[in-house]
Amino acid sequence: MADSKHPRNEHPSTAVLTRGFDPRLSVWSARPAVFRTSTYVFPTPEAAERAFDITSGREQLQPGENSYLIYSRFNHPNAEILEDQMVPIEENAEWALVFNSGMAAIMTALLSVLKPGDSIVYTMPLYGGTMNMMHQLMEPLGIHTRAVAAGHSEELDEAILGTPNLRAVLIETPANPTMRMTDIRRATLTAARLDPKPVVMVDNTFLGPVFQHPLTLGADLVIYSATKYLGGFSDLLAGMVLGRDAELRKGMFGHRGMFGNILQPDECWILDGRLPTVSLRMNRQSKNAQRIAESLVHRAEIRKVYYPTLFDEPEQIRIRLSQCDYPGAMMSIDLRGGKPAAFEFLRHLRVARNAVSLGGMETLVCHPKTTTHSASPPEEMELAEITDGLIRISVGVEDWRDLLRDFEHALDTIRPKLEEAGVLSAETSAR
Repeated sequence: MADSKHPRNEHPSTAVLTRGFDPRLSVWSARPAVFRTSTYVFPTPEAAERAFDITSGREQLQPGENSYLIYSRFNHPNAEILEDQMVPIEENAEWALVFNSGMAAIMTALLSVLKPGDSIVYTMPLYGGTMNMMHQLMEPLGIHTRAVAAGHSEELDEAILGTPNLRAVLIETPANPTMRMTDIRRATLTAARLDPKPVVMVDNTFLGPVFQHPLTLGADLVIYSATKYLGGFSDLLAGMVLGRDAELRKGMFGHRGMFGNILQPDECWILDGRLPTVSLRMNRQSKNAQRIAESLVHRAEIRKVYYPTLFDEPEQIRIRLSQCDYPGAMMSIDLRGGKPAAFEFLRHLRVARNAVSLGGMETLVCHPKTTTHSASPPEEMELAEITDGLIRISVGVEDWRDLLRDFEHALDTIRPKLEEAGVLSAETSAR
C-alpha cells in the first residue's frame, strides 16, 4: 500500500499523516479504508508463486517491486499502512511490525532470537506479564534467564559478559512500577563486546516514542504495548516492534505468520488514526504528572514518590538526563501503612479510576502487588521494590488540579488511621 514516490525527508509529524498510504489504491479516499478480508486474489499464477517465495523468505523483493498479498495471517493492507506510518515516529527505525498485543510483540521478538540452551538477561522489575513469561514459557523451553536489578549498571555489565550463550538482553526502562532507569547506551556497548552480539531489546512503553529513543542509543529492537500511549484511549489491544536490522525483521515476520498474532484490520485502522496525536497527548500527560508528583512529595502519608524528576541517586539522575527528553506520565507512591492504607486510598478516589493498564486519556491507579505483579515470586517482588503500600498511577489529560485534589482527598481519609496506629510520628505529621 506504500507510495514508493513518497519523500523520505519529512518531519515525523508530517510523515505520520502521509506515508504508507496511496489514495489511488482506495478509490482516492483521503484516509485509508478498512480492508476486512482473509484472502487475496492473484492476477496470475506467476504472481501467486512470486508472492509465496517472497513471504516465505526464499527470495527478496527487488527495488521498486511490490509483492502481492496472500492471506491476512501473514499481512494485510491496514497492517502495512500502520507499520509504514509508525516508522518515522521512532527515531532511527527502518521497519515496524504490528501485533495483537504487547505480550505477543515481546514473545515473538524473544522466540525469534532464542532457542533451547540460549540465555537471556533482563532487568527487574518488569511488567508482571513479562516476568511470568520468563518463568512459565522461556525456562520450560530450556532458555536460561538471569535477572538484574534495574539501574545497577556494573551488575548488568557483569551479567552480559558472564552469562554463557547469551542471545538477548531485555531492558524495561523506566521500570514498571518503580520508574528505575537503566543506561541503554552502556548496555548496548557492553553487549557489542561479545561475539556473537546478543540482541538488545528495550521495552519503551512508558516513555516512547516521544520521550526516549532506544534505537539512537544503540538498541537493536524497541518494543511497545501499543495498547498504552500509542492507542491512548483504553479501547484496543496492540503491540509493536521496531528496528533497523532486516534479518531481525525477517525472523519476526515469519514467526508472526506462524503464530497468527498480527493485529486485525479494524484495530490497525483505529490505531493508525491515533498516531498523529501521540505527542500531543503524551506532552499533556507528562506535564500533569510532574505537577502532581512534585506536589505530593511532601505529604506525610507517603513514604516515597517515584517519579523521574524526583530521583535522588546521582546515577539515576545522570541516566534520566542523558536518555530522556521528558519525565513522562507514570509515577508511583509508596504509602505508609502498607496494604490497608493502599486499599483505603484506592477506595476513596473520585476522579482517578482503580484499574490496571496505563497510557489512556483517563487517569488509572492500581496496587501492583495484588494485581499486575501478583504472580511474581516473593524474592522478585523484593528485588523490584514492590511493597504492600505501593500504588502505581498513570496520569491522564484531566485538569491536573482536579487530580491533585482527588489524591489529596484520598490521603486525607487514610491519615487518621495512620495516626491512630502510630504510623505517622510527630516528625512525619509535621511535614
